Amino acid sequence: MTTTLLIVLTVVEILALVAVLAIYLWVIARRLRSICETLAQMEAGVGAISEQLVQTGTGVGGVNWELEQLADALPALLSKAEALGR
Repeated sequence: MTTTLLIVLTVVEILALVAVLAIYLWVIARRLRSICETLAQMEAGVGAISEQLVQTGTGVGGVNWELEQLADALPALLSKAEALGR
């Protein structure tokens, strides 16, 4: 093989390698953009959930207090129900 042919084949091989790497990087960039869009949608969803939790957080203390009152009253109600059932 002549030196000129080897140089041409080497340059073609390098160009092919650069082309394959460019395509690979383009595919990765496209996938990363898709991931970025998905993360943005998830961030918006988490923000909405966070806002809803803040709104419900103020009433949770009252609900817990009422549930504790009911739990404290249950033994007395159970004993009355058993007394009526006999």
